[in-house]
Order: sequence, then C-alpha cells, then structure tokens
Amino acid sequence: MLSDWRWLVALRLFSAPSANQLMSFVGVLSIGGLAVAVAVLLSVLSVVNGFEKELRDRVLSVLPHATIYSRQGFENWQGLREKILAHPEVLGAAPVVEGSGLVVMDGSMVGVAFRGIDAELEGSVSILPDFVDPGALQALAGTRYGALIGRELAEELGAKPGDRISLVLPDVQMSLAGPVITTKRVQVVGLFRVGADLDRSHVFLNLDDARRLKRQSDIDGIVIHVNDLFEVHGVIQDIINEDYTLFGVSWMRQNGNLYDAIGTQKATMFLLLMLLVMVAMFNVVSNLVMTVDDNRSEIAILRTMGATPRDLRFVFMLHGMVVGIVGLVLGLLLGLALTWSMAQLYEVVSRTFELNLMKEYFIRYLPVEVQAGDVLMISVASLLVSLFATLYPASRAAGANPVEALQYDV
Repeated sequence: MLSDWRWLVALRLFSAPSANQLMSFVGVLSIGGLAVAVAVLLSVLSVVNGFEKELRDRVLSVLPHATIYSRQGFENWQGLREKILAHPEVLGAAPVVEGSGLVVMDGSMVGVAFRGIDAELEGSVSILPDFVDPGALQALAGTRYGALIGRELAEELGAKPGDRISLVLPDVQMSLAGPVITTKRVQVVGLFRVGADLDRSHVFLNLDDARRLKRQSDIDGIVIHVNDLFEVHGVIQDIINEDYTLFGVSWMRQNGNLYDAIGTQKATMFLLLMLLVMVAMFNVVSNLVMTVDDNRSEIAILRTMGATPRDLRFVFMLHGMVVGIVGLVLGLLLGLALTWSMAQLYEVVSRTFELNLMKEYFIRYLPVEVQAGDVLMISVASLLVSLFATLYPASRAAGANPVEALQYDV
C-alpha cells in the first residue's frame, strides 16, 4: 500500500505542518468537531441502551412476563401450574393475588399496588429475592400479615423493619354502622431496593394473607416467566389452547409502550445526532478545499510529472478519509471515556447538590451500556459521510489547471 505514491502524498498532506496558521486551525477544528459529534452520538445511544437494558433485565424480571387468569376461578391452580411448567419456553410459574390501595403511617399516605406471593416459588418467576434484605422472604412466609416494601417507600413513610403500617383497600363493606372501608395493619418484615419505580409503588404480601385481605379463597392468577420476552404471546396461546375460561395478559400491555418508546427514541436520536456529524463534516470540507488551494503548485507539478486527474482525485479523497478516520477514532475514545464515567458523575452531582433528576423515570439512576453494534453503526455512517465530504474538494483538485497554477505561483 505504502509503495503507491498516492498513499504517501495523501499521508504527507495530513501530517505535514502548514505554514498557513488559519489552515492549521481549520484542520484541528475539523477533526475536533467530528470527534465531539461522534462522542456525543455514542454517549447518547449508550444511555438509551442502558434504559432499554434496565427495563428488560431489571424491571421486567421483577414483574411477571405474563399472568394467566381464569374467568371462572381456579378450582385446581396447582394442576394448571404443572401444565404451564410443561411448556418448553416457560421457566417458572407461581400463584399471585393482586390488588391496589393506600399505605398509611403517621399521617403519610401513598398509593401502592400490592401482590400476594408464594415466598418459596417467587424466585422461579422473579429476581425479587436478589434485592430483598437477607431472610426477608422467609420472614414474610412466617409472619401473619407481614409485608415487604421498597426502601423508597419506607423512606417516604419513615418506616423500618418491625414497624406496622396500615393498608387501606378500595373495598367498601356494608355493616350495621354503615359503609366500612377495608383496613389492615401489616408489619414490615423487610425492605427491597430494585432501583426502579417499584421501590415506591409496590408492596409484597404473603399469598394467604392477601387472599384473606381481599376476602377470597382463590388466587387471582398464575404468573409465568418465559425464556424469550418477545415470544410471550405465543406461549400464552399455547397455554390457554382453546380453553375459553382462561386468558392471559403479557408484559407488553403494561410496559410494551414504554419499551417501544425507548426503541423509537434511540432511532430518532441517532438520526438527529447524525446531523451533528454532518455539520462537523462542513469543517472537513472547508479544510480540504483550503488544502487544495494551498497546494496548487504541488498539484501542478504532479500533473506535469504524469499524474492524471484520477490520481489527484484519489489522493485528496484519501486525505479526507484519513481526516475522517482520525476524527472518528478520537471521537470513539472520547465517547467511551465519557460514557463509562457518566454514571459515576451523575451520582456525584446528585449527592453533592441533593438532586433527584431521575425521579420521574422508571429507574432512579443513570444506566449506560455500550453496544458493539452501535459502535459499528456509528463508524460506518461517519466514514460514509466523510467519503461524501471529500467528493467536491477532490474534484476541485482533479480539475485544477496546472499552467495557471504555475503561472500564479511564479
């Protein structure tokens, strides 16, 4: 490759210092602008990837992938569970009782969703056991009307393990004294921290306690954990299999719109930030045009020595690609450094200024994930834009008149 004089000339154009200070400044500016654009693009996509990963691997691993309900109640939910577990795509199944209400303590009141779970089976359908205090699930199973609450909810209520909180259900019963709201004092047996909105919005009870609280003898449904999130609808269809008394609700009904929104946001951000890369390429074009004008006499000499317009076009396209590659590599290195330090920087800023910028999101921290596919996509797109940016300056060099160049140079 380096035996070809065109490569040597292109590399010399890039590495040789210019006597024109303005041209040197524009050259540095073109590479720096491209590097910053690539770094911003990589960092933003990595943050979006982090949100997608946390939704998939954390939130959707605590909440059920799907829940099987019955229109006529479950006469033998154990038998149905065994049937569900026989499906090759099902990794786990467990009974659940669902409800909503208010938790009240010392004048603080927060709306929550509560779930009655089987402590022994919960680990087969959820990663909740990974985020609870040691021994909390065992305490939940052995305590009458015990509850697991999130640390964020506990901080808002001022509750700690061993305290009692009131759970108020939107279930009004009529008595001789008039309408009575269902209220129960439950004991906090443990805390969990998923790092998501669940830490404030969910309370977990023992399965039997939840049934008694709702005054029912049956469960509400059977939650399942599947191997592939995106094949859950097919699994539900296989399970209900013409049994009109059964129906299923997948995670897509509750969180599917959010997941789709993250994917759409990623595509939109990529297109918008690629415009930033294209804007940076204007500096590259300016740099190349100035390089052509600054080397008119050298171009004329090469023409008199036998170089063809095609050779000159190749030289300046190659020079532009070298500029693009250097800017791309610097941008990727800067983007990786920025991405890997972003989460720690966010934590430092949040603690220092006592900010909670992620309060309205489904997680409470800034997730980042660098994907090799994104790096490849950014690299290919940036190199293609660099290639198109070289076309005009290279054509300008190829069309230069050597006689006029030498005449003006003299």
